[in-house]
Amino acid sequence: MKGLPEGFRFHDLRHYFASLLIAAGLDVKIVRTRLRHASAVTTLNTYGHMFPDKDESARAAVAAALAARTDSADSVRTQGVVTAP
Repeated sequence: MKGLPEGFRFHDLRHYFASLLIAAGLDVKIVRTRLRHASAVTTLNTYGHMFPDKDESARAAVAAALAARTDSADSVRTQGVVTAP
């Protein structure tokens, strides 16, 4: 292709487009739609390695949810409790 590096293929633009969408934080369903894949499985099989690892943020979300439940339960248990002088 004129103006592009030697050996550059039109299909390379598709991969570049996919990498831009993923780097922008779009989820697999949006990337699948934009690439016109029939299934998200195709998208994940091809580009799954490009999606950021969400393990740490998933752990943090669960920890925050559990902490909020614990804090909420503690405040319910202590409300209305009268302590002896």
